[in-house]
Amino acid sequence: MGGARAYYPRGMRPEWAVGALATFMEKTENTSFDDILRELADGGGPVLEAIARQSQGALRNAGIEPRTALLVRIAALIALDAAPASYVVHLGLADEAGMKAEAIEAVLVELAPLVGTARLVSAAGKINQALRQLSA
Repeated sequence: MGGARAYYPRGMRPEWAVGALATFMEKTENTSFDDILRELADGGGPVLEAIARQSQGALRNAGIEPRTALLVRIAALIALDAAPASYVVHLGLADEAGMKAEAIEAVLVELAPLVGTARLVSAAGKINQALRQLSA
C-alpha cells in the first residue's frame, strides 16, 4: 500500500470535507447536540446543508447528465428505504434541475418489481413528507 494514492469520488475531496466541517462547527458552536439532531430530523440545519452542498458538488462531476444522476440517486434512496431528510436534499436538487414529477413516478414504477410494494409505499410516504417540507 505504500505509495498508493487515496481515491476520493469526484466532488468529495478532503478539502471539501474540511471546509464543510468548519462551516458546520461555526454554525453549531452555540447549539446543543439535541438541537442539531432535531433540526436534522426535521429536514434542516447545518448537517443537511452540508450534505446538500456535497451532493450538488458530486452531481456537477458525475460524468452523466445531472437529471439522470438525480434519478439514479432517487432510485437508490428508494431501494435503501432512506429517511425523508435524504429525499429533501435530492428532491430539492431535482426541482432546481427542472425535473418533472412524472420522471420520479416512472422511477417508482420501474423499481416496483425489484424492491417490492412495501418499499414503494414507504418511499411514496417519505417523498410526500419531503415535498411538504420543501414547500413549507
